[in-house]
Amino acid sequence: MGQQQLLLIILGVIIVGIAIAVGLSLFSAQSVQANKDAITNDLNNLAANAYQYRIRPSSMGGGNNSYVGYTIPSKLQTNENGTYSISTAGSATGISFMGTSIQNSTNTVSVSIGTDGRSVSGGWSYLGDFQ
Repeated sequence: MGQQQLLLIILGVIIVGIAIAVGLSLFSAQSVQANKDAITNDLNNLAANAYQYRIRPSSMGGGNNSYVGYTIPSKLQTNENGTYSISTAGSATGISFMGTSIQNSTNTVSVSIGTDGRSVSGGWSYLGDFQ
C-alpha cells in the first residue's frame, strides 16, 4: 500500500472513533435527562397524593387541611426511577419531598408543596448531574 492509502485508513479509523465517542456521550446525556424527567413526574404524583390527604377530612383518614401525619404509601416509596422520601415533615401549610435516582445516588430532585398542592415559588431543586 502507498503512504496515501495508509493515511486515509488511519484518518478513517480516527473519524469513526470520534463518532462513537460522541454517540456514547449523547446517549448518556439522554439517559440522565430521561431519569430526571421520570423522577420529576413521580414527585408530581406524590404531591397530588399528599394534597388529596390534606383536603380529605380526618374522619375519612385525611389531614383535615393539614399535611401533618402524611406518609408516602409503600408502593410509591421506590420504583425503577428512584427512591422517594419526605425531606421536610408535613405542616399545616406545606411538605417537601426528595427523589434520589436509582442510577446515581448523587442525583436528586427536591420539591416543596404549598397549601394548594402546587410547588411553592422556587420549590424545585436539582443536584448532581440533574443541574
